[in-house]
Amino acid sequence: MKRREMLKSTSAALLGLSAFPLRWAAGQEEKKLKFLYFTRSVGFEHSVVKPGADGLSHSDKILIELGKQAGFEVECSKDGRLFDGDLDQYDALIFYTCADLSQPSVQNTPPMSADGKQRLVEAVAAGKPFIGLHSSCYWGAEAAADDPYLAMVGGEFISHGAQQEAAMRVVSPEFPGAESLDESFRLLDEWYAMKDFAKDMQVILVQETEGMQGGMYQRPPFPATWARMHGKGRVFFTSMGHREDVWTNKIYQQILLGGINWALGRADAQLKPNIQEVTPKAEQLTN
Repeated sequence: MKRREMLKSTSAALLGLSAFPLRWAAGQEEKKLKFLYFTRSVGFEHSVVKPGADGLSHSDKILIELGKQAGFEVECSKDGRLFDGDLDQYDALIFYTCADLSQPSVQNTPPMSADGKQRLVEAVAAGKPFIGLHSSCYWGAEAAADDPYLAMVGGEFISHGAQQEAAMRVVSPEFPGAESLDESFRLLDEWYAMKDFAKDMQVILVQETEGMQGGMYQRPPFPATWARMHGKGRVFFTSMGHREDVWTNKIYQQILLGGINWALGRADAQLKPNIQEVTPKAEQLTN
């Protein structure tokens, strides 16, 4: 039997989430939306997706709590066999994964099959909303630049340096979740250096590299949060989300919910590809 469990939060509101003014455009659907939060890791498992004694990870609890407030249901899983099954039951797919999901993991979670990977990409191309978080932009060191999964996401992880405070520049203030943000904000997180960006993306947040410590950041600014279309499917990605305190940060939650809302098609936002305008040297890996 496939390991499939609907996880529900039994705790009170986390760290003041109930006071957070959710930017969520409530729909008219009678059916509650159901999201798959998929967090399978191969090799390294981030602390925010590592299950605790109650079987829930830190980010599981945050998403479940946000869902209670915003009106969606979350199924949390690390079982790659799900993608050989019925994906139509999910209104959106949210990934916080790490590396090639078809490979064995140190956590012994069932891998994704080659057919499952193809079904995932095809489901998104057919219109399934996809939200990628942090390490979901990494498939593996040997992944080809035209790998269908990475092409769907719209960019690929290269490396990261030490956690540090850095600036995000808001270049699409009209995008859902970004409307009330200042021109830039600073957070302490693990910041990804990335490459092979899709030319059709709308960049929402730009990674400012000036003053950052680490050789991988000695390059011009590049996209860190974006939206794009993969066929008929809406794809939203943000590189933020490594740390527990980022997940409880009001700004991160606002950006995440805005991206989910857009991916579902429940927020008015016409995509405007702008990568050449706001990060013209994004593929330049050195200054």
